[in-house]
Amino acid sequence: MMPFQFKLHLDRELKRLFGELPIFVPSSVIGELARSIDPKARSALALARKYQIAETDLSGDDAVIDMAERRSAAVVTNDRELIARLREKKVPVIRLRGEHYLVADEF
Repeated sequence: MMPFQFKLHLDRELKRLFGELPIFVPSSVIGELARSIDPKARSALALARKYQIAETDLSGDDAVIDMAERRSAAVVTNDRELIARLREKKVPVIRLRGEHYLVADEF
């Protein structure tokens, strides 16, 4: 929900960092957003559905980590616990800096 919490243009920032690239969202994330009562979740769900949805039987952070490892992908998140787990597994992290732009770990 980062783009709606901080008015971040996610597509533009990812393109600035990496150029054109495929973006995947785990199906479990779609489910979490659909069940969320957070007012920003509806907008986040609409944005997430713009991207390719990748099916997974896992849930939560486990699904995100598994998908990143299997696809050799980076993960966009500001969740400190998830970032720590991703770094342990040497998965690149893209996070918010200064509320307006994204930065990527060295990888």
